[in-house]
Amino acid sequence: MKQLDIERSRGGNASASGTPSAPRPGSAAALTVALTAIAPITWGTTYLVTTELLPPDHPLWSGALRALPAGLLALALGRALPHGHWWWRSLLLGTLNIGAFFPLLFLAAYLLPGGVAGVFGATGPLLVAVLAAVLLRERPTVRRLIWGVLAVLGVAATVLGPDAALDSLGILAGIGGVASMAVGTVLSKRWRPPVGPIAFAGWQLTAGGLIILPLALAVEGTPPALDAQATMGYAWLALVGGLLAYVLWFRGLGLMPAGSAAFLPVLSPLVAAVLGFLVLGEQLTAVQLGGFALALIAVVAAQGSRRAREMSP
Repeated sequence: MKQLDIERSRGGNASASGTPSAPRPGSAAALTVALTAIAPITWGTTYLVTTELLPPDHPLWSGALRALPAGLLALALGRALPHGHWWWRSLLLGTLNIGAFFPLLFLAAYLLPGGVAGVFGATGPLLVAVLAAVLLRERPTVRRLIWGVLAVLGVAATVLGPDAALDSLGILAGIGGVASMAVGTVLSKRWRPPVGPIAFAGWQLTAGGLIILPLALAVEGTPPALDAQATMGYAWLALVGGLLAYVLWFRGLGLMPAGSAAFLPVLSPLVAAVLGFLVLGEQLTAVQLGGFALALIAVVAAQGSRRAREMSP
């Protein structure tokens, strides 16, 4: 027994005994940020997929076909349904994060060229900072607010070319989308779910898809015809941009401060710009490259050097 006790005491010394040590807080925090960032990176492909693969003029059906299959699959994997007040909370969060956000996102993508809609998304950190201060008592620092402004300027310089046409309906859709997601982000953080991220994503994706479905039928009629190209596009948006992305997003949101997490969606228009350059042959000027660098620096810097201490256990 004495020998066993000695071995146990040595087991706490990972480096001395050869037993793998627990990850350092800074490493765990960096991994959380990296995994959460996968979500907005995949969302950045939405602009390219929508314009190149999906049937035109079907923003509502695009939202429904992205959300509902992913939500039902997540429900099957999570094997947990809402209970008590989580029924109406899931409905509200599903409306904000999915049911309203998806159609507005697709409408903006249809009506605004390139990644112009991303400029509105880049204002998310500033809006979340205000809401988090009121609802979560997260005090926004001057440093983070400055990085928020610089992120908006960086994204604007990246995606707003001289020929960018600004459709009024597309502008309203962009503003409405970022406002909806900002409120949904803060409330998702305020109401800590009693289940894991897979089930939580399933609740919201299913609720949002069911909200969009009757609107799509009423406004756009029957579903669009799907050829192989459209099927591939919707499969990508549902499985990668929907199921995988939202599981990682809600997991990260449970661990990160809302103010820090809100900067990560700034990556979406940057990814859209890179894809436009690589896939569509769009040119990037020196000003656009400078804006890209500025926005990327803002995202990284906004996480802060003390992010490990801000992470939830």
